Amino acid sequence: MTDSIRITKEEVKRRIETGEDVVFLDIRNPRPWERAEHKIKGAIRLPFNEIDQRIDSIPKDKPIVTYCT
Repeated sequence: MTDSIRITKEEVKRRIETGEDVVFLDIRNPRPWERAEHKIKGAIRLPFNEIDQRIDSIPKDKPIVTYCT
């Protein structure tokens, strides 16, 4: 198990702008995702209720930034 930390939206923005090699994991369920005004380009869509079934599809060799509403 790895450590988890909370980061600010400013830190997320910095990571995007600098092209840091991280995985963005959007775990919003379908309806909130469809209605969302903002989406991170290149993020992996994995609704929260599907994480258990698709856990093997998440890269394990990079830091992961998980976000929802």
